[in-house]
Amino acid sequence: MPAEPSPGFAGGIPVRSAGSIQRSAAARQPRASATSAVEVRRSARRNRTVSAYREGDRTIVLIPARMSEAEEQRWVSVMLDKLAAQESKRVIGDSQLAERAERLSAQYFEGRARPASVRWVTNQNTRWGSCTPAEGSIRLSHRLQGMPEYVVDYVLVHELAHLLVPGHGPRFWRLLEAYPRTERARGYLEGVVAADRLPHLPAAREE
Repeated sequence: MPAEPSPGFAGGIPVRSAGSIQRSAAARQPRASATSAVEVRRSARRNRTVSAYREGDRTIVLIPARMSEAEEQRWVSVMLDKLAAQESKRVIGDSQLAERAERLSAQYFEGRARPASVRWVTNQNTRWGSCTPAEGSIRLSHRLQGMPEYVVDYVLVHELAHLLVPGHGPRFWRLLEAYPRTERARGYLEGVVAADRLPHLPAAREE
């Protein structure tokens, strides 16, 4: 009997950690941490410019060495917002989505999760993703398009894990622990769901 698609996973789990910020004394000697969502690299060569980019599961923020702690925190927030805005403008196609799934499977599951198909769908309004293990098919809701990359990657990892463990038992959640941004991504999706449930007030009339 073909397995039923996995249920949605938008809510129900509280956020325990949003990730830590890691700093380094110089760009060449960052203090590594497997759980860091953001790594700040200070450089004496930088005078005013601040930049940021994604590196795997981390966001690297480059700042001048003379910057104060308060300025660092402010610029980290600014650069995270800018990166998120840039990512929201990019929509990847089904083929790129399949390539990301393959990369994530290799990174977190040693390539053991091998989907036959990965694609966007527009008929999933009550779940973020679904998987039919018997067919090896993964479907992601089009509502994820424009969300931060780490959120889309989490949903892909979630569904890839279902190719190895169909249900949501302890073995499944142990697999999800391999993805370092699981809690942060779940918190993001829970926030989206909560915002959708807020009452929409009528617009004020102009006098």
